[in-house]
Amino acid sequence: MDQVKIIEIKRSVYESNDREADRLRAELKEKGVFLLNLMSSPGSGKTTTLKKTIELIKDEFRIGVMEADIDSDVDAKAIAGTGVKAIQLHTGGMCHLDAGMTRQGLDELIDGEIELAILENVGNLVCPAEFDTGATKNAMILSVPEGHDKPLKYPLMFTICDLVLINKMDVCGYFDFDLEECRKNILMRNPNAKIIPISAKTGEGIDRFADWLREEIKKNR
Repeated sequence: MDQVKIIEIKRSVYESNDREADRLRAELKEKGVFLLNLMSSPGSGKTTTLKKTIELIKDEFRIGVMEADIDSDVDAKAIAGTGVKAIQLHTGGMCHLDAGMTRQGLDELIDGEIELAILENVGNLVCPAEFDTGATKNAMILSVPEGHDKPLKYPLMFTICDLVLINKMDVCGYFDFDLEECRKNILMRNPNAKIIPISAKTGEGIDRFADWLREEIKKNR
């Protein structure tokens, strides 16, 4: 039987995307644009967290938000209600954004006026972690109802994130959630991760998230 040539498509796709992501990151740096890639499971509170945070900093920075979803424009409309520029990115069934898709969104979002671009990625703890979007920093939200063991089950997501927001602390007493165990699990995956407990509903910790953004944007200039 003849030898069959095997092509490692997955590796090729990742390598190509990584090169595109590096190019995009360099271009954004040159333009003075800070791009935050925000990831999480569905229902963790990404949009609510962004709305609360934008209210705190929208007078300090020119902000634009890209809402990625398989379908609908619900989140983009919610963000637009804060007064910042928002666009919806439909992925056509794909469960993540890569650098090329992010670039397409940025081309529509950035008109020379945006300093802080935020990508609210598709709700998923697997696929978004595998593809570099070209973001300046990666952040994720882990909500209390998901459990403190998620860093053990989805290691890559926690490994690549510079910031982990632990949301829904206001309902912590109703769930079997151990904050210190969660911290330990996160730091085991990523010793350099910044961890901030928050409640998007009550506003707890949102000021600390805003301060983190301010400091990171300052470093990027």
